[in-house]
Parts: sequence; structure tokens; C-alpha cells
Amino acid sequence: MFSAQTVILVVSIYMALLFALALWVEHRTRHRSSSVMPGWVYALSMAVFFTSWTFYGSVGFAVHSGPLFLAIYVGALISVLFWPVTLRRMVAVKEAFRITSIADFISTRYRRSQKIAALVTVIALSGIAPYIALQLTAIVNSFSIITGELPQPGNWDFNGFLVTGIMLLFTIVFGIRHLDPTERHSGMIAVLVAECLVKLGAFLAVGIFITFGIHGGFSNLLLQLQERDITQLTQFGATPNSGMMWMTLIVLGFAAVQLLPRQFHVGVVESSDQRHVKTAVWLFPLYLILINIFVLPIAAAGLLLGLPAESADFFVLLVPQLLGQDLITLLAYIGGFSAATGMVIISTMTLSTMTSNHLILPICERVSLLEPLRGYLLQIRWVIAACILFSAYVLAMVLSNSYILVAMGLISFVAVLQFLPVVFGGMFWRHGNSLGALLGLLAGYLIWGWTLIIPSMIQEGWLPEAILHQGPLGIVWLKPQAFLGLEGLPPVVHSVIWSLSFNLLFYVLGSWFFSPSKEERTLSREFMAAMLSRGKPSGKARPTGLDAYVAFEPKFSEAQDLLTRYLGADKTDEALAKIADDLQVTNKSYITVIELMEFHRMLEQVLAGSIGAASAHAAMVERIQYSEREAADLKALYSHLVNELQGQLRQDAEPSQHSGYMFLDQMQSQIDELEHTISQQEKKIKGLEEKLDKRFKQMFRYRVEAQKARVETENLKRKLLEVSESDS
Repeated sequence: MFSAQTVILVVSIYMALLFALALWVEHRTRHRSSSVMPGWVYALSMAVFFTSWTFYGSVGFAVHSGPLFLAIYVGALISVLFWPVTLRRMVAVKEAFRITSIADFISTRYRRSQKIAALVTVIALSGIAPYIALQLTAIVNSFSIITGELPQPGNWDFNGFLVTGIMLLFTIVFGIRHLDPTERHSGMIAVLVAECLVKLGAFLAVGIFITFGIHGGFSNLLLQLQERDITQLTQFGATPNSGMMWMTLIVLGFAAVQLLPRQFHVGVVESSDQRHVKTAVWLFPLYLILINIFVLPIAAAGLLLGLPAESADFFVLLVPQLLGQDLITLLAYIGGFSAATGMVIISTMTLSTMTSNHLILPICERVSLLEPLRGYLLQIRWVIAACILFSAYVLAMVLSNSYILVAMGLISFVAVLQFLPVVFGGMFWRHGNSLGALLGLLAGYLIWGWTLIIPSMIQEGWLPEAILHQGPLGIVWLKPQAFLGLEGLPPVVHSVIWSLSFNLLFYVLGSWFFSPSKEERTLSREFMAAMLSRGKPSGKARPTGLDAYVAFEPKFSEAQDLLTRYLGADKTDEALAKIADDLQVTNKSYITVIELMEFHRMLEQVLAGSIGAASAHAAMVERIQYSEREAADLKALYSHLVNELQGQLRQDAEPSQHSGYMFLDQMQSQIDELEHTISQQEKKIKGLEEKLDKRFKQMFRYRVEAQKARVETENLKRKLLEVSESDS
């Protein structure tokens, strides 16, 4: 046993070392010419996927369900096999559109829809924020175990509050210190990698000590299990509906390893090179195997020592503690602490970014009284991060040891599963559109809440049990755990079947029957094209032959006014100076139309990095305008391009009165018309070829018949001659 003061001192020293590591890495990165992280760092940072639910909970899962705990990780391994296609494409899109989060990624694919971005954010908050509470519960309960105290509400008064405050400070200092979340958080990533190594080392140390130091190896441990008739750890069909549970957990693991907000951030937003995906494809599975290799031995050792199955979630601590190995016990506690804090810090950062960009900022845009808040987005994210963390702290304190908190791991994974159709459908199905995405997400979210959250609240006594047994208002087919008459399945399996089915159904139907706008079709094509990019966009200006007549100073002031509303004066000056330097227009009084278009494109990228692509596009449409001459010249340039590429002139189009970017839609419209014309001409040619082929066959048949008639005529003539000769 350790005293509470000793454990707090050790944790404080550990956190101080992490602070020092983050500061050293950020200082070193700041003074290097390249900020590209090594591939192994990128791969190890993705091991934040393994939380305290893995470190502690996998052993408890194995005690109650045997090898079923592996199903989540089997799904994760299957997902890794697709990373060279899926993850690389996500990184390519991030580089092209300055994606800031999973919500920004989905909304960018579907017309930069603020509604979709907001809905994705709400789903993420609903599923992940309580999962943060689960991590805080693991920290506090493990603290109680290592200090020999019984878990009580009083333990939350200081210990939990202190840990939550430290993680909030760490999140702000190294995660939300900059407004642009697409900037590299080298210090944060270094800490994640360090914590991933610590939790792996701690788990391996406990596993090696128990397996080889106490029980003499895997074979001896297996013999002892057989002698004690403890066979549930190795039986694959020990639980009811095990086949359905295996398939369900595999699907959840497949989705979670790519679509959890924290996984998307470290795997996509923080990526500095697409080639690092190749390293992650072999290093991440290796990590997964190592952190799970001793789960069953630890579970077996706890049962052999007579520990109650109810405390199996903390066998990693209890077994070495019972054997009197204080040092290994403390190491195990630090490993579990690392597993929990890594997830909490990165999840809080991503959720605060999504909430500020897609919930708070749109409200500020629509409510005139809140407009001044747009200049304090960074401070708003700090407040949101504090609200998320301390709300999770209060939730964990209120729901300590309740059913909802224990089941929150799988409940969160089912929530994240709702992103699967819109993400992969958007990446590989060109016909997926915004209405289908919105309907699918909404349907899946509502079914998830009805089939998982409502039953959990009923079991806590917050809602009447009649809803569970008789359905709302006596409607039997709406019973939460027997929806549409499907009964007898585990709650998670039942929810996955219905939520994913409704999600897919509404996504396909909405996309099939709804015709998207030209703007959405254009953006979808750009999105699809960006996925095929193999390198980072240079962002440099393109050469042009147009005359430089556009006064640069008014355009610069217009952009400065726009950015200042969101980024502040200092950040605005820095961003505009970089854009002007990249375009080589710093000392120019007049610029070309193409340079102006590039200036606005790069301006939107900078803005998207801070407030999200959807909000940035809306701000650009509202604030940036082209003059009549500029719009006319852009149209003329487009006509020239069409004439060169397609060999024909297009009809002139009216300039947009609302957006200088509408000429891109007009260009795409003309291309669509040309493609349609070509398609019709190809059909006509094919029809003519078929007619020609029929005529040829008819002529061939006529020739055969004519030849046959000629032969028959000659035969008749010959016979007539023979007859006449014989008569004569």
C-alpha cells in the first residue's frame, strides 16, 4: 500500500516530466526548418486508441466473456488493412481543404453544410463526453485501490478535481494554445507517444511478472486453470449470442479506430506526411498485439488467487498488490493513469474545437448581440474545454459505479459508428449527397439514443420501467430493447443492427431521390479529386498572362477586415504577410485576376483552419466580392479555357451577384453540359453502328438468298435444256 501523499507526489513528478518533454519538443521543433514528425512517432501517437478501458477493462471483459474481448481489436486490425486507401485519402483531403476535425471532414464532403457539422458535433459530444467520465472514474478508483481506501464519494472531492484541473491545464497549454487546430501540436504528440510507451511498458511488466515470475509461463498457467476447472477464459462460445457479439464488436472496432474524434485528429489532422501511413500499418498492429498478449494470463492469475470477479477490471493492480509487489503495483497505476489521461486530453481538445466551430460560432453569426465573441474564439475554446472536463467530472461523481458508466465504452463506440456510412459512403460513392447524409445521421442518432441511452436511464430509475416492458404509450413494437419486434439480443447488438440499418437506409434513399445543387456536385468532385493527391499542395501562385489592373490595397484591406473578425490583429497580420509572400505580391500595387483568385483561395484556407471549412466558406461568400470587370474577365478566361480544351465556345453566363466564386459553378455546369452532349453523341453513334450492323446483316442475307436463287435458276435452266434435248 502507498499513502495518498506518496501517490500524488509520484503523479505530480510524472506530469512534470511530461510538461518538460512537451516544452523541449516544441522548442526543438520551433527552431527546425521542417516540422515533419518521424513516421514511428505518428504511428505510436495513434495508440491513444487504447485507453483505461483497454488497460483495466480488457481483463474484466475477459473474466466475464473469455476471448470475446479480442473482437474489438480484431475489427481494429481489419480496419488497419484498409489504411493505405482510407486513411491516406483522408490525409490528402485534409491537406487540400485544411480539415480541422471529423465534423469538418464530413461537412466538407456534403456541401460544407453547417447543419451536418453541427449534428456530427452533437453526436460526438453525446458519445465521447461520458466516455471521458469513464476515464476519470478509472483514475479515481485506481487511486483508491493503490492507497488502500474504499471508493467513496469523498474521494472525488480533491483527487478527482486535482487530476481534472491538471489535464485541463495540459490541454490548454499544449493543445488549444493556438487558434488554428491544423498547426502541428508537436508537444502534445510527444506526450501522447510517451504515455503510449509508458502504458505499454507497465502492462508488459505486470504481464511478464505474473506469467513467468509467478506461474512459470503460459503452459503452466493453462494447466493450473484446467486443474481448478476455470475454463471460461478460453471458451469462445461461453456467452449467449456469442457469434452475434463477435460480429458486432468487430464492426465497432473497425469504425472506432478510424472515426473516433481523437483517432481522426492524431491520424489525419496531425499527419505531416502521407507516407507515414505505411509505418502505421505495421507498427500499430504490433502495439495492439503486445498490449493484449497478457490479458488472459492476468485474468487467470486473479481468479487463481481468489479475487472476486466483480473487481476484475482492476486485476492489473490487485494481483501484484496482493503478491506484495509494491513497485510493480505503482508502475501499473502509472500505466493506467497514462492510458486515461492521454485519451482525456486529446478528446477534450478535439471536442472543444468542434463545438466552437460548429455550434458556438454559427450562433454568434446569427445573433447580433453575440457578434463581438467572434474575436475571442481561442478563449471560447478554453471555456468549452473546461466545461467538457468538469461536466465529465461531475457526471463521473454522480454516476460512480452505475450501469451507465460501466457500459459507456460500448455505448460510445455505437455512437461513433453512426459516422461510418457518411464517411465511407462519401469517400467511395459519388452519388452520396447532403440530404442523405443529414437524414442518415439523424436517424442513426435517434435510434442509438432510443435503444441504448433510454434503457440505461430506465435501469438507473430515471424513467418508468413501463417504457421498457410495454413500450411508450403501450406501443409494443417501439419497446427500446425489442424495437420492431426484434427480441432476445444483447442491447449493444440490438442497437447496432437498428441504428446502422436506419442510418444506411435513410442515407441511400436521401441520396438516391434528392438531386443536389451544382455547387454541391462541384465540391464533391473537388473532394474526390483531392483524395487522389499523393503530395502536399504547394499553395504557390500560378503563372498568368492577364494584365495586372486589380488594385491590391483595397483587396488586402478587405481581407484584413475579414480575418480580424475571427483571428485578431496579430494573427491576421502574420497570415496575410505569409499569403502575400507566397504569391509574391508584397510589393505590387496591382495584381492580376488570377493572383486575386489565388489570394482569396489561400485566404479561405487560413480561415478554414481556424473556424472550419463550412464557416469559412460562408464568411467568404458574405464578405468577399468581385467587381463587374473582374467577374467579366474571369468569365472571358473561362471561355478561353473551354475553347482550348473542348474545341468550342460556350454561351455567356450572367455574373453572380452574390459570390465571386460562382464562376466555378458556371464552369462546372458547362463541363456537365459538354459531357452530356458527348454522351448523347456517343449513344447516337452507337445507335447508328447498330443500324449499320443490322443493314449489313440484311444485305448479307439478301446476297445469300440472291446467290441461292441464281443457283436454283441455273439448275432449272440446265434441267429444261436436258428435257428439251431428250424430247428432240
